Parts: sequence; structure tokens; C-alpha cells
Amino acid sequence: MPYSPLLVKPFRDEVTEVDVQELLTPQDVDNFFNNQTGSALLFINSVCGCAAGTARPALRQAKANGNGKTPDRWVSVFAGQDLEATARARGYFPDIPPSSPSIALFKDGELVYFVPKHRIEGRDANGLANDLTSAFSEVL
Repeated sequence: MPYSPLLVKPFRDEVTEVDVQELLTPQDVDNFFNNQTGSALLFINSVCGCAAGTARPALRQAKANGNGKTPDRWVSVFAGQDLEATARARGYFPDIPPSSPSIALFKDGELVYFVPKHRIEGRDANGLANDLTSAFSEVL
């Protein structure tokens, strides 16, 4: 059963306020993956504390301070809320166990960088944002 939409609205707003597009349905996810040229970042959002304290703030920082090199497209699905969309997104990288929050970076449709929950937990947002901007510079 998904979380209440009222509960997750502030968590969604944190990413949509910085122009991260939500993929709400499996069809939205398929459209995203079927039209991948250039670079893209997929954020799997979550209600957990490490999403609130680290992942979402780091995502916002990395988007604002990408040192000139950032993904062309930024999208998110919400684990625990948009169940079918999240499952569909995870199906595009089946060799990686489900993890939320997590961040996937793609170049021309190929997964080139992935940050699972265990690399988010216990960290501060600045450290994760630095990791992301470094990854942008290295793989994009």
C-alpha cells in the first residue's frame, strides 16, 4: 500500500522545485528510457531520514553547483508512493538490488554511475553533492 499523498507532498516538492521531473506512471518511465540521448539523472526518492537529510539536499546542491557539467535531464520516481513507476524504473537496471533513496546517472541510455542507499546513509549532503558533481565531470 502506498504512502499517503499528503505525507509525501513536501518530499516531492523538494525535488520538483528545482525542476526535477516526476515520472508518475510506468508509461512515463518507459518514455524517459526510450528517449535517452545525452545524459540523465534518475533519483529514486523516499520518505526515509537519509533521503530527507542527505539525498534530497545533495541532489539540489549538485543541480545548482554542477561545475558547468550536469545531466541534460533530471527525473525522479517515488518509492513507497508511485509503486508501479518505481518498479518499472528499477527494471531498467535489474542487476542492481532495489535501493531507496538512490541515484542513477545515465549517458546515452547506459547506466554509468549509481549511488545506492548504503552510500547515502550516515553521510552529509555536502559530501554526497561533491561525489555527484565529481561523477558529472568524470562520466558526462
